[in-house]
Amino acid sequence: MYYTENTTLYLDGEFQAAGEAHANLYSQTLHYGYGVFEGIRSYQTSNGVKIFKAREHFERLSKSCELIGIPFDKSPEELTALSYELLKRNGFSDAYLRPLIFCGPNMSLTRPKDVHLLLCAWEWGAYLGEQMLKLMISRFCRPHPRSLHVEAKACGHYVNSILATAEAKDKGYDEGLLLDHEGFLAEGPGANLFFGTGQKLFTPLKGCILPGITRSTVISLCAELGFQVEEGKYTPTDLLKAEFAFYCGTAAEIVGIESVNGQKLPGFWPSTAGKLLQDAYTCKVREQKTKHLTTGA
Repeated sequence: MYYTENTTLYLDGEFQAAGEAHANLYSQTLHYGYGVFEGIRSYQTSNGVKIFKAREHFERLSKSCELIGIPFDKSPEELTALSYELLKRNGFSDAYLRPLIFCGPNMSLTRPKDVHLLLCAWEWGAYLGEQMLKLMISRFCRPHPRSLHVEAKACGHYVNSILATAEAKDKGYDEGLLLDHEGFLAEGPGANLFFGTGQKLFTPLKGCILPGITRSTVISLCAELGFQVEEGKYTPTDLLKAEFAFYCGTAAEIVGIESVNGQKLPGFWPSTAGKLLQDAYTCKVREQKTKHLTTGA
């Protein structure tokens, strides 16, 4: 699914065939989840292939390394150039890029000295699909912010996400919705949450969430479109009183939410501000004009 015999990836200074690349099985990342990664998308635009917000993603990659103590010194400019070269070598335009910083062999619980860079890409549709989502509120909560750096996109954090997604799918839902340690709305396993009524939107406050790059893009789009956004602590009851809701993230892009725990949200999605933002985001990443976008069925 992610590579073929013709796929090229970048590993530790060298472009090489994906099927021939190797990593040490005693990697501290493999054994303890001690590594960081990013998810980035490229799009075919009228101005050629463009990686959306490459600098922001690679700056966050470096920040994640800094937060959890992994030494890493490549600049966003260098990583961006490597990414475009990777897309060119694979003949990709609409693609998903995965930079991964992983550690060398180390069975102790100490900071690493041996660090590696993997950069790979594949063609991938919207992670959560194109249909409206049926969510369930997970029995798992987001980690307490004093237990780790929640703003770091660290590999091991995603065990929590896998548990929440697996639980939801086992119960017949499309995806989970996690609360924080106080019982307030947090985020999805791999996406941020917005909900609203009319042209006013709400999104959980930073502190117990990964503050996504797509999340910040949505907030900027709201400002451009004249929508009001409030960040705060909200309950599941607040969400169920809303007209519409959506998840957003680089992999998921923007996808509407149909129901939570079996209760449908009353808004007609094509007529909501959420749908307008979904369309505006598509125009944004593909560098298309958004003037024609209007609310209404």
